[in-house]
Amino acid sequence: MSLPAVLLAAGSSPSPTPSGSPTPAVPTLQDAQESATNAASWVEQNWSTWLATGLKVLLILVIAVVLRRVVLRAITKLIDRMNRTVESGEGTALGGLLVNAERRRQRSQAIGSVLRSVASFVILGTAALTVLSAFQINLAPLLASAGVAGVAIGFGARNLVTDFLSGVFMILEDQYGVGDTIDSGVASGEVVEVGLRVTKLRGASGEIWYVRNGEIKRIGNLSQGWATAGVDVTVRAGEDLDRVRATLDEVAEKMTKEEPWNEVLWSPIEVLGLDSVLIDSMVVRVSAKTMPGKALTVERELRWRIKRAFDAAHIRIVGGETAVLLDEETPDGTSGVAAPSAFSDSDSPQVAATTPIASPRSASAGR
Repeated sequence: MSLPAVLLAAGSSPSPTPSGSPTPAVPTLQDAQESATNAASWVEQNWSTWLATGLKVLLILVIAVVLRRVVLRAITKLIDRMNRTVESGEGTALGGLLVNAERRRQRSQAIGSVLRSVASFVILGTAALTVLSAFQINLAPLLASAGVAGVAIGFGARNLVTDFLSGVFMILEDQYGVGDTIDSGVASGEVVEVGLRVTKLRGASGEIWYVRNGEIKRIGNLSQGWATAGVDVTVRAGEDLDRVRATLDEVAEKMTKEEPWNEVLWSPIEVLGLDSVLIDSMVVRVSAKTMPGKALTVERELRWRIKRAFDAAHIRIVGGETAVLLDEETPDGTSGVAAPSAFSDSDSPQVAATTPIASPRSASAGR
């Protein structure tokens, strides 16, 4: 090999550096200018798309916020109008009896809370999905995942969902409210608070019952409309019915005209007639329509007055179907005589008093 060839080969191979690594290439001004030109061209090509997307997202958010505020304000005005209607109804005499301000207030608040929550969820949820679609995000996997999660949550919290939905329909249908006396099947008492999940009842002994709305299968409201007070009066079968009716009519007329029973009673007290007739007794039925929740009070007062009136008229009230009635004018002569003993004298007066009386037929046959 010639010397020029050796020198050419040695010059073409890079000489090793002390560190053993090649030196990094330093970008030149031309490279920087080329990169800036590419970035500017990319921005120039996409700035219109970015601007359109940003304006679209901003418009969606503005519309969602404005629409939510308008809807919430409309719901608030509707609830306020309901409360004003209730307050105006309390000024009348009949409205004071039928309208419970606390009940209506809690019902309106619950309805307003439900409507606000539903409106906010629908408006904001729709806005969020629209924003995601504006960024060219595929919503199909997201909606599928949300559906699966909703089904899983629904199975896991089905009792909670059932309680919530039952509470919503109970409030919307106004099945009961604060101050009502109800029988919910699992518990009975006066309604203290009505919630979307739980209803509070105060029992007859003062206890508080927490009843889940989903467990209530039937409801008996004892405070709506009117109540019926009924009293059964049991007298002897030999009593004069005209005299009994006249005494009951007198008691009914007197009670209807007195305070405060003239406001509690919503119809005249009626003597309905004989409810049943037995061998030794008969039952007379007395009934009246009263204010809701006052039936028991009217029944107690009516029994009190009927007992006093019957005592004054010497009409005897007996104890029911199994009552044994004895004639006061012909007392039993053997009631004070002791039972005969096996060691007693057969000729004693006690034995003679307990001897059965022979029937007329057997006496005539002996003759």
